Amino acid sequence: MNDSKIINDPVFGFIKIPRGLLYDIVKHPLFQRLNRINQLGLASVVYPGARHTRFQHSLGAFHLMSEAILSLQQKGQFIFDSEAEAVEAAILMHDIGHGPFSHVLENTLIHGINHEDISLLMMEQINRDLGSQLNLAISIFKNEYPKHFLHQLISSQLDMDRLDYLRRDSFFTGVTEGNIGSARIIKMLNVVDDSLVVEQKGIYSLENYLTTRRLMYWQVYLHKTAVAYEKVLVNMLRRTKELSRQGIDIFASPALKYFITHDVDRQWFLAHPEALSYYEELDDADIWSAMKVWRHADDKILSTLATDMLDRRIFRVEVLEEPPTDERLAELAEQIATRMDIGADDARHYLMSLNTIQKDMYSVDDDSIAILYKDGTIKDISEASELLNVQLLSKKIRKYYLCYQRF
Repeated sequence: MNDSKIINDPVFGFIKIPRGLLYDIVKHPLFQRLNRINQLGLASVVYPGARHTRFQHSLGAFHLMSEAILSLQQKGQFIFDSEAEAVEAAILMHDIGHGPFSHVLENTLIHGINHEDISLLMMEQINRDLGSQLNLAISIFKNEYPKHFLHQLISSQLDMDRLDYLRRDSFFTGVTEGNIGSARIIKMLNVVDDSLVVEQKGIYSLENYLTTRRLMYWQVYLHKTAVAYEKVLVNMLRRTKELSRQGIDIFASPALKYFITHDVDRQWFLAHPEALSYYEELDDADIWSAMKVWRHADDKILSTLATDMLDRRIFRVEVLEEPPTDERLAELAEQIATRMDIGADDARHYLMSLNTIQKDMYSVDDDSIAILYKDGTIKDISEASELLNVQLLSKKIRKYYLCYQRF
């Protein structure tokens, strides 16, 4: 009998999933749910090819993890088969707690609890379903296992999650500058004093990786149009919660309705087991199907926002170096209120949005990548690189995105 399943991945080619624990995770309903959640949220509004899913990304990260473990073993790093399987299981499940449209639900329908926390709750559920075979994987995921470098492979500056999503997002958006040499970086990984390092020969690939990440953030993840479209969605969901508080019945699937009608935070989540069950039912389809009904809602604001979403009528967006004045915001709210015949407060709350977007592309505290030289000395990438201008890369970039309803 064949001892592994093979999946043909457009980015990495054939990915082998061994039968047994890893294949059981992939078959699990909570993992299959990731097929119904887009990896890049609403970025397809700018890059129509960006329709790939969290499911594909999780398989890609798993594939890179298998390669990294093999490469480290070949360099004489002692990794037990049980540890290899556990770290592969952990990377498969690292994104399992994502909600619809990736990060949009955090701080709109739920708050005070992030997708990593929910991922852990779901992992514990899968662990129960699979007869406690994931204890080691969960321990590595939580960084409670003595071999710290295994956790770094899941979550660090050079984790398999980032190496996959940069390659994959570059591939599906068509932003070819984002194509990083993940295979080369993995081949250059090593471990010193229980910490991941990169051998000196990999320094050029790392320079490319750090500059690429900067480019992908501004060109894809923080693209002004994608940010503005996301604000339409966030404001629409906030409006449904407000209408529900006013006692208005909002059409939604049972799972979506649960989060519209309850104030769900961390305490609520932990005290109400049904919250997780409803969350597990949620995916992108719940929100798209609800929008098709909301566009006909009696509430003018909700119907406008739902129509904006469905017809790709994105908020107009101005990218500013300085925050706009209060007078400018008040004037804009007044114009929108007059055009729509609604109150200025409502216009400001739901049909406008001011966001501060800040991204530090390299922070010496968080982004230090250790470079291992042939003589055994270790330097941070910021000292080792001749090309990287770390002062420039670590310069805080702050932009103000003023988004508002267009007519």
